[in-house]
Order: sequence, then structure tokens, then C-alpha cells
Amino acid sequence: MSTLIQFVANYDDLSTDKGFQFKFHCDRCHNGYMSRFQPNAIGIAGSLLQAAGSLFGGLGGAENAAYHIQRAVGGKAHDAALETAVAEGKQQFKQCTRCGHWVCPDACWNHSAGLCETCAPDEQEELRAHQAQAAQEQIREKTRAQDYTQHLDFLNRDALLQCPNCQAKLTADQKFCGSCGTPTPAANTQARHCTGCGEALKPEQKFCAECGTKN
Repeated sequence: MSTLIQFVANYDDLSTDKGFQFKFHCDRCHNGYMSRFQPNAIGIAGSLLQAAGSLFGGLGGAENAAYHIQRAVGGKAHDAALETAVAEGKQQFKQCTRCGHWVCPDACWNHSAGLCETCAPDEQEELRAHQAQAAQEQIREKTRAQDYTQHLDFLNRDALLQCPNCQAKLTADQKFCGSCGTPTPAANTQARHCTGCGEALKPEQKFCAECGTKN
């Protein structure tokens, strides 16, 4: 193009051989505006030639002609459609005279300052944002100042125990699960000693083999 076209730094080209359409984005928040669809007469003609070629088994290079016509999508018709879409899209955005960015008027434009909110942030929004940030920092600092580990036994390296039935957490001295009553593995493997002589007993022993005491 020989002339300068504004407002094309941030857009998606959605054009096809059937027509032209563009989506323009706010340079700040990236919200978009879709331009109206502009039919492409050359592309429609190409589709008709393709249809005719398929119906009649090829009409003297009709398919080749359609191929060359489709290539024209990126030519003057496309440039004119883009210029029209730019003129349409510019009505939905505002340009900041300080940074030059095009932004949406609803979320990113400071109407009182006449600049985008990157260059001239809204005072109340900025205040609320910094208040929230300060609150987060204070909560983090006060939370770290608290001692949440004073009741933990840092010297105990025994494995964590769980109930084999309901997976509830157990302590090493629990013989039965407090949630479902299932005997714990610790209870099954706990060492037994004779109440009479102190001799070690096997889990299935009812009488001591040394003194005969019933246990």
C-alpha cells in the first residue's frame, strides 16, 4: 500500500477465499473487536469454477484458473478490505497520544485524563490494588511470625501409621483405629512379655514357656 494505515499492529486476519474479516485487539488487555464480513467476489468466482470443473470433468483448465484466482485473495481486494475494516475498527478503540497504543474505552481508557490507563492509571483502582497487595504482604509476614511447630516432635522419626481399613492416621501406641475399630498393625506386632517372669512371648502364646503363667 502506498498510504499509511493506522491501527494494524495487533490484529488477526481471518480472511478466506470467500471473503475478508479481521479481529482487532486492544493493545493493553487484548479484548477484541470483529469487523463485519466482506464477501470476496473473486473468491466466489473461483468456487464456481471449481464446482463447474468437478461437474463436467474439467473445462479447459478451469481448475488451474480457480487456483490463480484464489491467489488474488492477498492482492488489491484484500488490501481494500483491510483498509475498510481498519476504519470500522478504529471507532471501537481510542489511541493514547502519550504511548500511541490503541485501547478499548471500557477497561483500559482513563476518560478523565484522556490517556490509556497504562500511562495514567485510575487513582481509585490503583489505590485498591495497592491496598490489596499490602494486605497480602502483611498477612504473609504475620503468618510467618507465628510458631506452628511448637507441638511437633522433631526427634521422632517413626514412620507414619495409617489404619489398613479406613486410612485414618494412627499414633504408634494405638492398638485399634479410633475411627473404625480395626486392630492396627502396631498392635499385631507389639512385643509381648510374660507378666510373671518377663520372658518374651510369641503373639500366639497364651502360657509362658518358662514359668507357666497365663498371659
